[in-house]
Amino acid sequence: MKTGRRNFIRQAIGAGLITTGSLSGLKAESLIEIYENTVQNKTHRQHFNMCGYRAPKLNTVKIGCIGVGNRGYANLKQLTYLDGVEIKAICDLMQFRIDEAQTMLKEQGFPLAKVYVGSSDLWKKMCEDPDIDLITIAVPRGPLHAEISIYAMECGKHVAVEVPAVSTISEAWRLVETSEKTKRHCALLENCCYDFFELLTLNMVRQGFFGDLIHADAAYIHHQNNYDKTRDGDMWRLKESQHHNGNLYPTHGLGPVCQAMDINRGDRLTKMVSMSSDDFMMGETVAELARTNNFYEEFNTHSYRGNMNTSILRTEKGKTIMLQYDITSPRVYSRIHMLSGTKAAALKYPLPSRISVGHEWLNDEEMSDISEKYMPEICRRIGNMAKQVGGHGGMDFLMTWRLIDCLRNGLPMDMDVYDAALWGSIIPLSEWSVANGSFPIEIPDFTCGTYKVNTPIDISLSEGANTKIRTVHL
Repeated sequence: MKTGRRNFIRQAIGAGLITTGSLSGLKAESLIEIYENTVQNKTHRQHFNMCGYRAPKLNTVKIGCIGVGNRGYANLKQLTYLDGVEIKAICDLMQFRIDEAQTMLKEQGFPLAKVYVGSSDLWKKMCEDPDIDLITIAVPRGPLHAEISIYAMECGKHVAVEVPAVSTISEAWRLVETSEKTKRHCALLENCCYDFFELLTLNMVRQGFFGDLIHADAAYIHHQNNYDKTRDGDMWRLKESQHHNGNLYPTHGLGPVCQAMDINRGDRLTKMVSMSSDDFMMGETVAELARTNNFYEEFNTHSYRGNMNTSILRTEKGKTIMLQYDITSPRVYSRIHMLSGTKAAALKYPLPSRISVGHEWLNDEEMSDISEKYMPEICRRIGNMAKQVGGHGGMDFLMTWRLIDCLRNGLPMDMDVYDAALWGSIIPLSEWSVANGSFPIEIPDFTCGTYKVNTPIDISLSEGANTKIRTVHL
């Protein structure tokens, strides 16, 4: 970062031209830190290129699971359908979650796992266990995602972390540096990259069906009840919405279109602007709840993030992405997933998914023919079983199977540490832009230039694909 720009930011903050905003939680020095780290980090030199890295094969993947409630429980059960895995240990704050997980393991024909429960830092003991190869992380999103990932890699473990992997730019750089220094994978558990239509369109992109991609629309639009107590009463979603105003959950929509556009593998994201609406719902709803329930009184003292956030991103090759986030408005679930190329376009939502080669959508028969012709190999070979196992229509199982098969066969990760850092960095970058009048902000190149030579991901199953599925407990 040039001194002139740093001084400009300091002066603009001092003059009130750039403000932290009432919701962003970003102090003036944090704004400077974020902006300075959006260009290539001058203190970071790539130690080792983790994109395309083939770690030594693991015939049996020995797994420790941190967080086994809700999403973590579902991830754990997915693993029990695979040969070549051992569930060595489970960790959670709550005993009832441990009990539920142990019962499930027994029902699935697995031995009971070693238990780490109760203390907030017992996960460190699990990471230090020499009998574990892979740590999976499914705790509420926030700083623990990066903290646990970094410590686990420092302990010699591969990591598979729920989205988003990071919440700050500093965390993103530390995650990258640790993975490179330890040569341990930090794989992102972004299940939407394995949805059947996303995989279909990715394969079509690879075979040139769309021509050159020009633009993509992506989103996480999902009406959720942010006001019900969770089983633990922590209300983390509501707390998050009190203090952060931006795109707080970007990866479900962004991940698949980044893969289609070869981001970090031939192209990169360079800059973005972000804008949020006002809050028209959350503050009013909390105030109403607080009138009859004292539990909500502590949440009735804050303003809330805007209901809809829209960000526009640009790539080095001149392509653009529109990315949206809204979990409060009464709208039907959508990730949009629109790809627009020079020859054709695709749109997943509203369902059913459609493809066009002109100004009209293909009819049902044409869609069936296209789907059969371009169906990716992973769907042909694992798709029916994935649908039987379930998990968001089967995409969870495709993701889990692929993760384990890559580790067992020494294959590169489909989503590596650079993707984890980049896709998660949209959170603080969007907050910065929103807090400062939708001011443009540069996006870091976590690959430090190697995106120019990194090859696009390959899910053709030309290698590996020998991890068998246990059908006895389906």
